[in-house]
Amino acid sequence: MSLIREIPPTAGWPIKTKSLIPPFFKKLPKGILEEEFKKYLNAPLALLTYSGTAAFYLILESLKELSTKKTIVIPAFICPLIPLAIKRAGLKIKPCDINPDNFDFDIDKLRKACAEDKDILAILAVHLGGIPLELQNLQEIAKKNGILIIEDCAQSLGAEYQGKKTGSIGEFSFFSLCRGKGLTIYEGGLAITNKAEYAQLLKNTSKKIFRTDIFSESLKIAELLAYSIFYRPGLFWFAFRLPQIFWKMRNDPVKALGDYFELDFPTHKVSAFREYIGYLNFSCLDKEINKQREKADFYLQAFKGLNRIKPIQELPRTKASYPYLAIIFETPEKRNKALRIFENSGLGISQVYLQAITDYDYLKGVIPEAGCENARRIARQTITLSTSSFLKESDLRKIIDKLGKI
Repeated sequence: MSLIREIPPTAGWPIKTKSLIPPFFKKLPKGILEEEFKKYLNAPLALLTYSGTAAFYLILESLKELSTKKTIVIPAFICPLIPLAIKRAGLKIKPCDINPDNFDFDIDKLRKACAEDKDILAILAVHLGGIPLELQNLQEIAKKNGILIIEDCAQSLGAEYQGKKTGSIGEFSFFSLCRGKGLTIYEGGLAITNKAEYAQLLKNTSKKIFRTDIFSESLKIAELLAYSIFYRPGLFWFAFRLPQIFWKMRNDPVKALGDYFELDFPTHKVSAFREYIGYLNFSCLDKEINKQREKADFYLQAFKGLNRIKPIQELPRTKASYPYLAIIFETPEKRNKALRIFENSGLGISQVYLQAITDYDYLKGVIPEAGCENARRIARQTITLSTSSFLKESDLRKIIDKLGKI
């Protein structure tokens, strides 16, 4: 009997412990999950990596063979692992502000930056919250200035832009299979190229930088087993909430939200065992995405006419995967009030990132100074609503009721 009920803040998929036992007793093929992604995206190459960050790092190391340009443009509201991967690859970072009411680039600022800086190698298009960006604008800018597009699909597996899957549009893309990201092998990622002429380059770079680490991979298998046990409302408090409480007591909000990372992130190869687990669950993708969208639609319908709360939602001719739904409050004070109200509710209310990417103290030597007031506004005034399959309709109604009184 559980003591505390805690809903995960994102729509990660649960894994049944019994499904992990049979693969231990059979010879497992390699490359089967990579093949599923190739077919799904109609891409010439998909490479399984230790993490989404490792996949991005692989792409960056490969790009260095294609051009002498050194600068990667990133949105100013993004996971701190992204600039760390760019730093590790020996490339430069140019943050660009986002819109005041969604996660997309401020297109005028992006257009100006790309026209003025002739050292830009690639634009990172981040489909944050499973919401596809307006890629047509990015493609026009990239084509005009001889720049590549890398899609960050860490949160957007299953999302679509004008009938095409995210990850199938830019020259390169990457996905995350980390815990809480929907399809998961506890920690994992995929590097994709949509250009056949770049496939061999990715393969060659992969051979140079990825090595086998039996000890580390054994640990990941053990953690995957623990995930299958603890990723449920009755036990998730111990794996998620308890560490948050610990770091808050130590007055470290960055670590409490999980926004602190190291430069030496692992890059070892993934075992056939964990790849097989991902392969077994890949067939659930469409069904799980539909569940997430249903939860998001429940929220969106409830927010109609509620002017003091603005949801960040999909654009016309796109289909979001909604691993969570982000909403923007009128003021930071109201956002903070919402966080206090839901702090011990166990209803999966959280934040995307704590700060704009330029404002993390531990990244000051990595990120150059840049004007990013819209990203700061989003960080100060936004919370996320879970679309987890563990949420009951009564939970959703309770969330809506509490938000309506703020």
